[in-house]
Amino acid sequence: MTMHNPPHPGEFIIEVYLQPYGISARELARRLDVAPSTLSRILKGRSRVTPDMALRLSKVLGRSPESWLAMQDAHDLWVARQHTNLERVSKLELVMA
Repeated sequence: MTMHNPPHPGEFIIEVYLQPYGISARELARRLDVAPSTLSRILKGRSRVTPDMALRLSKVLGRSPESWLAMQDAHDLWVARQHTNLERVSKLELVMA
């Protein structure tokens, strides 16, 4: 079962961590040891969560790196489904020779 419009990890970070706890993006960037502009691109949904960032987010926010990457993949797949035309794509029938 696929989720309808899964959030980008940046949106999730804002809604679950920054807003409820009054944490600034600058403070989170400092804790992650990344430039504020790097984190800003993720928070705005302009950049993906990479494996490196997933490790950093895991250490700072406590979720597993795999969960951050899975969230990013779910979002990316949902976006691709909205924009990819598969009408001319056909299944390859595999038969052992």
